[in-house]
Amino acid sequence: FPWLANVTLYGCLFSGGDLVHQLMAHKDHIDWKHTRNVAIVAITFHGNFNYFWLRALERRFPGKSVGMVFRKLLLDQSFASPLATSVFYTVSFLEGKEDVFEDWREKFFNTWRTGLMYWPFMQFLNFVLMPLHMRTAFMGCCAFLWASFLCFSRQDGDGTATVALAFVMDP
Repeated sequence: FPWLANVTLYGCLFSGGDLVHQLMAHKDHIDWKHTRNVAIVAITFHGNFNYFWLRALERRFPGKSVGMVFRKLLLDQSFASPLATSVFYTVSFLEGKEDVFEDWREKFFNTWRTGLMYWPFMQFLNFVLMPLHMRTAFMGCCAFLWASFLCFSRQDGDGTATVALAFVMDP
């Protein structure tokens, strides 16, 4: 079951990113409900979406030539990245928020721009070095760090790398 293994690994790594953020930000208390909600989103949407998205990209643009990799990167960053970021910011209904678009309105654009400094490089490595059956798992490893950033941005930040780095560097 490669689908199940990839999606489960992705979900575990993504929700592990939430735990890292909580350990850094709230050393005295872990909000397990928040981690559960992040895991629900990671497994039900992000892991599944990435699994099928990466296969669709490979079917449409097969191979590792410069042109094919560029097309995959362009589509990934112009379609998949905004969609995945939007889903993350709008699932606040799991936490009982009345305005599920509040975080999205305030942080989406900054987060997407920050992602453009990270994901194209990770996806380049993914498309060039990883066999198709390992791509979702590789993205899960990359998403571990990204999820820490997203959870920080959603709870304490504004979606920019500057605020996140200042948080990490603050003693």
